[in-house]
Amino acid sequence: MFEQISEISLWGLHHYVLCVVVILVVVILVVVSYNWVYLKRAKEANARQKEQNAHLALVLQAGRLRIWKYLPATRHYIFLSEEGSMEQRYNPIDFAQFFDRDDFERLRSTIFDISEGKKNSAVVTLVSNAKDEAFLRHYEVTVSVDRRDSMGRVTSILGIQHDVTEEYRRLESTNQLLLRYQTVFSSSLIDIVYYDNHGVLRDINERACKAFGVTDRNFVLQNEFLLKNNPIFADVDIETMNNTQTSSIVDFSNYNDPKYYTDEFGLSDKKMYYESTINPIRDANGKLEGVYMAGRDITEMVVSFHRQKDGAKQLRKVNESIQNYISNINYALRISNIRMVNYYPKSFTMELSDNITKSQMRLSQLRCIRLATPRFRRTVSSVLNRMDHLTPYNINVNIETEIRDKKGRQIWLLFNMVPMLDEEGKVERYYGMCREMTDMVEMENRLAVETKKAQETELLKQSFLSNMSYEIRTPLNNVVGFAGLFNTPHDEADEPAFVEQIKTNSNNMLKLVNDVMLLSSLDANMVEYHKDFIDFAQVFASHCQLGWSCADPQVKTIIDNPYDSLVINIDEEHLGKVIEKLCWMSTLTLKHGYAKARFEYRRGELLITIEDTGEGIPEEGMAHIFDRFVHDYDDQLLGTGLDLPIVQALVRQMGGSIEMDSKLHQGTTAWVSIPCEAQSVERRREEITSNTTENMLL
Repeated sequence: MFEQISEISLWGLHHYVLCVVVILVVVILVVVSYNWVYLKRAKEANARQKEQNAHLALVLQAGRLRIWKYLPATRHYIFLSEEGSMEQRYNPIDFAQFFDRDDFERLRSTIFDISEGKKNSAVVTLVSNAKDEAFLRHYEVTVSVDRRDSMGRVTSILGIQHDVTEEYRRLESTNQLLLRYQTVFSSSLIDIVYYDNHGVLRDINERACKAFGVTDRNFVLQNEFLLKNNPIFADVDIETMNNTQTSSIVDFSNYNDPKYYTDEFGLSDKKMYYESTINPIRDANGKLEGVYMAGRDITEMVVSFHRQKDGAKQLRKVNESIQNYISNINYALRISNIRMVNYYPKSFTMELSDNITKSQMRLSQLRCIRLATPRFRRTVSSVLNRMDHLTPYNINVNIETEIRDKKGRQIWLLFNMVPMLDEEGKVERYYGMCREMTDMVEMENRLAVETKKAQETELLKQSFLSNMSYEIRTPLNNVVGFAGLFNTPHDEADEPAFVEQIKTNSNNMLKLVNDVMLLSSLDANMVEYHKDFIDFAQVFASHCQLGWSCADPQVKTIIDNPYDSLVINIDEEHLGKVIEKLCWMSTLTLKHGYAKARFEYRRGELLITIEDTGEGIPEEGMAHIFDRFVHDYDDQLLGTGLDLPIVQALVRQMGGSIEMDSKLHQGTTAWVSIPCEAQSVERRREEITSNTTENMLL
């Protein structure tokens, strides 16, 4: 029994296990089936989600859109990816860096209004704040409520950010194009008029208004004037024509019909010359859309052209008269032996011609100087120098030239020139006449010789009496006074002093009389000069020593003679007097220091320099240094009072010049220049060596 019970129990256990196994198998099959169905559905859902995300990505890319959310609770901004997941979170400060500050403030104000329930949605325009982009980007953001809680409070705000940069740039480009069009249209230098496809006036610029006498532009545009009612374009068929250039002559007085509005435009009595270009505008199908007409009023140009033709005709007549006038002048210049002269300071040239239309001779400054005789070369040089310095005064000078006429006489030329000014009032050149004066000068010379012979005696007497009238009284009174002392009670020991004073004043009076006689002869041009070839290097020292014979023993005298031999053609007698008087005057008041004399021969001139270290002459006295009986700063006569006038007269009559420079308490220097001809020149060896060394150093 126990065995049966055991068998029954064992069978029941086997049956129970089998049931459990079957149940487990069924459960496993159910679970596997469910998982297979679930995975299939999830896969299908993922596929649909990916497809939707792909569609969303295409939409966002095509529309240049980005989506972000604003969470009022945390005040953070979350950019969403194309799949709708959170891409990146920004706090307000970081998010504001993407946009212009003022634009972001407007966006934040809009978000606050939506959060507070004041608005459900709004559109805000923003500008990017990127510094590294070539241009700023523009965004249009649509802000709306995304989610609310159970209490109706906004928990999420959705922002759809649309990049409208391209649209903005196209709009800006269009506006700029319209602005440029309007600027060109309004500020063009030609008349521009626009008619629509019906021939109605739609636009006209200020230039055209002025040309057609339009005073009220708005009135013209509002009244829709027709193209066919414009007399200039009345015959134009805009439907069939292409780009056309026209030229019209319109007399508005012939258009009395009110439809032409000539009275309103102020053109009723006007004749206009007008040229224009007509440009019809058509679409791709050739349909007319409008007509641009550009033109200009050429009335003034035509009138000016006619005036110019009339002026040219008058000019030809004037030119013919001028040519006849020039021919008459040229003929008069030839038969009167007069030449026209032009001197140009900029090029230092002189032009001479007996024809006013062309130059016959051009001379340099050196050539002008060389054409004059030696005694006039300095005068010519001075005149040229004045013109080179653009003196504003007239030039009048009579010159003896080296040129000889058919009779063998040296020709005299009289130059009368006036300064010619440029637009700025500055001297540009000198213009004048050159006239031969040889016959007149010869006649004047003959008359002068005859007159001189008749007046020599009278001039000599008057000059003598005039020069002696005052200065000779002083030494004469001294002689008479000291001689009279012998007839009065006196000490015999004083008699030698009386005699010495009588001798000194007698010598001074004799010297004064001799100087007066010489100066009188010079004034009367009675002194004759005889040139001869002499070795000036051998006689220069003797004349200097003779002049310094009365110098104080404490004064050092220096003679600088740079030549072994200098044979020149000169008047030694009168030049010697000049040297002696200048040397005598250099030591007249000199108690110590030195007096120095030197000479040089340069380019046809003998240059003599005499200097001293004496008291000198004040600046105000230099202006009268060559006047007669001039006193120094101590009110004492300079020598006899006639020495420097005699020296000046001798130098000038020998064709030379003299200059002096002096400074008070520093000394005086005199320069004498005498024109002469050198036969032979031999410099001293040490002088040649010194000059060579100096040139090498330079």
